[in-house]
Amino acid sequence: MATVTTPWGRATTLEEVSVAQRAGDRRFTTRVELLQSADGDRLVRFSYATSGTARRGPVTLRERDLAKLRAALERSPDLRRALGEAGMSD
Repeated sequence: MATVTTPWGRATTLEEVSVAQRAGDRRFTTRVELLQSADGDRLVRFSYATSGTARRGPVTLRERDLAKLRAALERSPDLRRALGEAGMSD
């Protein structure tokens, strides 16, 4: 499990799913991660990556990419549950 830095301090990645996307010639990956802070709080982080490097900035998903995200979340039950609790379920 990877350790990352968040505005709330260090956290461990518990689960991660990614969705490959393309806009014209540009290729990138949207990532959704379930993190846990040192004090046990769970966090959900959205980011995108180009050439394997995580980037900051807005994350935009087309409707068809959301379908891919839902499919990827089938393999990550805790992350799916966390998003469902945030009002993201079907």
